[in-house]
Amino acid sequence: MSNAYLHIETLSPLYEDVQQAGIFADSKYFVDALPKTSVTDILARYAHERTQPLFSLLKFIQENFILPDVQTDDYSSANKPIDTHLNELWNILQRTPDETGGTLISLPYPYIVPGGRFREIYYWDSYFTMLGLQESGRLDLIEHMVNNFAFLINTIGHIPNGNRTYYISRSQPPFFSMMVGLLQNTKGHTILDVYLPALEKEYAFWMDGADQISPEAPIFRRIVLMPDGSILNRYWDDNSTPRPEAYIEDLHIAKASNKEPQDVYRHIRAAAESGWDFSSRWFADEKHMHTIQTTDIIPVDLNCLLLNLEKTLLACYQQNKNETAIHQFKQKIESRQKAIQLYCWNKEYGFYFDYHIQQQKNTERITMAGCFPLFLAVADQHQADAAAKVIKEQLLADGGVLTTTLQTGQQWDAPNGWAPLQWVAYKGLCNYRHDELANEIKKRWMRLNEHTYEETGKMMEKYNVQDIHTKAGGGEYPNQDGFGWTNGVYLTLKKGTEQ
Repeated sequence: MSNAYLHIETLSPLYEDVQQAGIFADSKYFVDALPKTSVTDILARYAHERTQPLFSLLKFIQENFILPDVQTDDYSSANKPIDTHLNELWNILQRTPDETGGTLISLPYPYIVPGGRFREIYYWDSYFTMLGLQESGRLDLIEHMVNNFAFLINTIGHIPNGNRTYYISRSQPPFFSMMVGLLQNTKGHTILDVYLPALEKEYAFWMDGADQISPEAPIFRRIVLMPDGSILNRYWDDNSTPRPEAYIEDLHIAKASNKEPQDVYRHIRAAAESGWDFSSRWFADEKHMHTIQTTDIIPVDLNCLLLNLEKTLLACYQQNKNETAIHQFKQKIESRQKAIQLYCWNKEYGFYFDYHIQQQKNTERITMAGCFPLFLAVADQHQADAAAKVIKEQLLADGGVLTTTLQTGQQWDAPNGWAPLQWVAYKGLCNYRHDELANEIKKRWMRLNEHTYEETGKMMEKYNVQDIHTKAGGGEYPNQDGFGWTNGVYLTLKKGTEQ
């Protein structure tokens, strides 16, 4: 990584002082700022001026940093049809390669940001955004974004959470193989050869240490050797410090816990890598953030996505007639498929769950992560039938599907619903001919999107699907409008309705 980028920790102790002073409502605001001069000069100036009478930390920041633009409401367009608004919104949400500096990592091609406080590209968001770009005929942007992710893999070694230096230590749900699949649908099978090196590098990142683990030392970074000898994956972050973009929040959580602070920080960061930040899914007591235990959990959705990556690599090797790799990946695929069924399927409940490493059993928490085996065709028909029944009885709500069945105040819990999980439910159920339930979820979600748009002129990051007349809440920041993946999923679902 180039030294031209700002690693926010190099601004210590100014960085910590700003984050703990609470002078900005959002912890992410300062870490996205652009220094006007060198870090050395700013720190020297700070060391001198902070000792002076009447020193103002806010004034010092304003004099030495270019602060991010605050989101405005100037792209509300309730007077336009929703699909017109969304197609125009791509231009509002597009960023160009020359928009870099500070902690922002330069990318070679244009890309779409989610919107609101999210001023950079995000990994798993982008797949669902691409679904909408495909319906808008913006194949150029899809290819640009896939090329940006390949660039990140080749320069950093993986796709970070987002293109900020403070996100480098973690990734997000591995949707890159599915992005390549979108391109493959329009550009043909030769596209697999183009992205094979990047696909291999991403796989190496997630499987790092597979040759080092043993029954005596079964866990390393993102991989876990299971009791039957198979390998499954978990979320992880190499850093064990407060997240720069949520510094003060993480301090408070660690203080409320009886664990070592570095353990709490790592669990928090791992949950951020999951994209489900935050959810009762990761809490030992199902209620409180300070009981977070993310790295103790084998997530069912993550392993289904990695199975898809393995299948994509197998397709690459079959195309190239690489017999050695074909044999290896057939074995890897068979092993992971069996392991997902063994450790994540619960016959009694008729649903897929995460698996707790230490407790050696299912978490038995009903969440939309349990639909990923349907979304990625891991389940058999009997399992899909049982899972569909659980989704209908426990996750279906007035505005779509709930994220979990528990209401905790966290944003990845009830009563909230999220666009990517509506698509996972719709597509997963369609895969197993549960079309009636799939279409009911689609109808309810689209109606909620449309109702909110009629009232506000905006698409939201998340929605309250239980009480469709109440705004979504929870989380570390207010609900954001924009919004990349909501736009993408809506356009894709609408296209299916019109066909």
